[in-house]
Amino acid sequence: MIRFSGLHKSYGDLVAVDRLTFEIPSGQVFGFIGRNGAGKTTTIKMMMGLLEPTEGSVSLGGFDIGDSPREAKAITGYLPDHPYLYDKLTGREFLGFVAGLYGVPERERASRAEELLGDFALLDRARELTETYSHGMKQRLALAAALIHRPRILVLDEPMVGLDPQGAQDFQRLLRQLATEEVSIFLSTHSLSVAEALCDSIGVLDRGRLIALGTLEELRARSGTRVDGDGAQVNGGAGPESLEAVFLDLVGAVDGQW
Repeated sequence: MIRFSGLHKSYGDLVAVDRLTFEIPSGQVFGFIGRNGAGKTTTIKMMMGLLEPTEGSVSLGGFDIGDSPREAKAITGYLPDHPYLYDKLTGREFLGFVAGLYGVPERERASRAEELLGDFALLDRARELTETYSHGMKQRLALAAALIHRPRILVLDEPMVGLDPQGAQDFQRLLRQLATEEVSIFLSTHSLSVAEALCDSIGVLDRGRLIALGTLEELRARSGTRVDGDGAQVNGGAGPESLEAVFLDLVGAVDGQW
């Protein structure tokens, strides 16, 4: 489980993240969406202990990231928006290195690396230096590294960037499988179609505030739209239906209040 308790970050008078309080159950894929500058990456950096909150806390699997960072990070996989790879390591060496950082038993490192290299279609390039990889290959390798220690929580900041359509589809399938294994997944994405297809619940962040939280159906209701069992609009047929339209409706309503 992921728990936010009054998480807040400000820089003087500028509020970047405004007292987030909510929970994400185990086995749920949670979509975190918002406009550029809404505070998504700031939130994630506080989740991962890379940025100290002004107030509040984040608990990952029962461990407070501020009080118990080692324990929290040991059960969490993290893919930043701009992942860093060591250019002079091969793909196989890089996964072995990350496995060692996470304390994966040495006897298991090679087998886990081979499994993930296969899952991400990198086996044929496993012996080549990562500096020779394409952008999409580097993104797939970074995803594999985030999974090398079999985390209970997975935090992903724009993970689809650089993936081709087949790679993106394979990755979505992997996330669904992880969710069935009770992995909590926090997915920040600009791809609203991916969030709509994949996420059990969605949070909409705007100017640091969580303006909406719930399933897609609940967000539709919040924006004034409802859809029947056949996918048709009801309630007079007014209002948006897709997540993109719901999102624009919700942030537009907030804009009207400022």
